[in-house]
Amino acid sequence: MNMLRLVTACMAFAGATLALAQAPRPVVEAEVRKVDLDTQKITLKHGAIPNIDMGAMTMVFRVSDPALLQKAKAGDRITFTADKVDGVITVMSLEPAKP
Repeated sequence: MNMLRLVTACMAFAGATLALAQAPRPVVEAEVRKVDLDTQKITLKHGAIPNIDMGAMTMVFRVSDPALLQKAKAGDRITFTADKVDGVITVMSLEPAKP
């Protein structure tokens, strides 16, 4: 009986972990301050990013795909998602903001 409880608890934990890992990233509004193609980084003045517990600020980000940098220039209003990749906060998606 104890083994059954252990297996059930492990399955519940694994299911909860998988659900958290697949949760969608929140979309955040930002203003592009700088795009640096050489270093493949973007500077954003952004709102709070709840999934990484970060308040609103201006910050330089790495991008998950250098092609994202082609979608924006300084002064643009955008929406983006971010997450930690190998311990570094990284822009995962980026789109022009809807008017």
